[in-house]
Amino acid sequence: MTSTSITTERERALVAAVPPLLFIGGRWRQGRRAERIAVEDPATGQVLTSIADADVHDGADALDAAVAAQDGWAATAARARAEVLRRAFELVTERAEDFALLMTLEMGKPLAQSRGEVAYGAEFLRWFSEEASRISGRYSANPAGGSRLLTMKQPVGPCLAITPWNFPLAMGTRKIGPALAAGCTIVIKPATATPLTMLKLAQVFADAGLPDGVLNVITTSTTGKVTAPLIADARLRKLTFTGSTPVGQALVRQSAERLLRTSMELGGNAPFLVFDDADLDAAVEGAMAAKMRNMGEACTAANRFYVQSGIAPAFTERLGEAMGALQVGRGTQDGVEVGPLIDAGARTDVAARVDEAVQAGAKVLTGGEQIGQDGYFYAPTVVTGVPAGARLLTEETFGPVAPVVTFESEEEGLALANDTEYGLVAYAYTQGMARGLRVAEGLQTGMVGLNAGVISNAAAPFGGIKASGFGREGGAEGIEEYLEIKYVSFPL
Repeated sequence: MTSTSITTERERALVAAVPPLLFIGGRWRQGRRAERIAVEDPATGQVLTSIADADVHDGADALDAAVAAQDGWAATAARARAEVLRRAFELVTERAEDFALLMTLEMGKPLAQSRGEVAYGAEFLRWFSEEASRISGRYSANPAGGSRLLTMKQPVGPCLAITPWNFPLAMGTRKIGPALAAGCTIVIKPATATPLTMLKLAQVFADAGLPDGVLNVITTSTTGKVTAPLIADARLRKLTFTGSTPVGQALVRQSAERLLRTSMELGGNAPFLVFDDADLDAAVEGAMAAKMRNMGEACTAANRFYVQSGIAPAFTERLGEAMGALQVGRGTQDGVEVGPLIDAGARTDVAARVDEAVQAGAKVLTGGEQIGQDGYFYAPTVVTGVPAGARLLTEETFGPVAPVVTFESEEEGLALANDTEYGLVAYAYTQGMARGLRVAEGLQTGMVGLNAGVISNAAAPFGGIKASGFGREGGAEGIEEYLEIKYVSFPL
């Protein structure tokens, strides 16, 4: 296949340096299938490279390797596990520019945002390197006397992690970090659209001295066929998934047969509430951060803007000006603030939702159109007067579109925000402390950004409720997802 989207020698060399292979048992190898997976540059629609396409036997080999390495890794001293993670953090940081450019090439986000993801993703390695030695149990006396009660925490065992395309580094480190810190081995299946970053990360771990088989990376175009036997295998002890709610539901159903331990970080439909007493400048700045990170292709992206009537005209005008001023283009170019969507299907879906809303009476304040002949670009868009049943409000829209709806009372705004099956994150802007606490407590989400448009932090528990999944990643809570509790009764 051609590589016509690579425009500089540095880009060409960077892509060529990534092994287009499977990483199993500490060894790079071809998949058993002759077919290859083409990796596109979404800014051009052209092929960057092609990589190995694993089959069910390759998947089985990866689990075999993880199982073979499990006892040895679990028995490795916590400090030694921590030092491997710390070295991996340092190597990712040293190679940050390469990671950022590679991510921009395969995913499309501007380089500034890719650099931000590298820093964020690396932080999970540092955070969990520090958590590895803090795994603890407890000792207590039996209230009835005669014995002592001991609890200890032990690694769950071999894990399967399935990660999405929109944050190719951070979604991997957010799972690999706690798994390795807890003493678990892992098989990771990155998205076929953005596998190169994960393959590069596997090389980092090899360079950091991670023992063979502790981390295994398989790329495949037939995810369901390859992962189903792994989920059914009694040796697999945990499944962790980040992606859409329908896929997560299917995986939970598969895992139910074995009562497999799972954690699911699924879809979102984040509301962004702006109250009359909000700081207008801060609210617009926060709205841009919450909406336009990753071109809106994020489960944490603000998806529905509910603005109290008194401030709505000024906020909407300012938001439209800010969105309309953004520079759209290939993420490698200087000054670009908005890259392409991930593929043609994604752009078609976004355009269809805007068109449907307009046909139902909504008005486009800015944007509302596809851009250019090459790549998958869509203009940053603000839409007003969106009717209640429009998909722009009822479904998660992965794109740079901000639908604005007005409300009157605090109670109405909160009701609108909670009127969704999802519950990942919500944002609220108000200068009233009491109102802020009332709203934060009333929002039916796992996370709240109160006067903050960006909330992701490796030191905080990331996750949602309702159809947005269960389990937490990051924070002190994140490592608990990879630990089992054992109780020991010791008679005196």
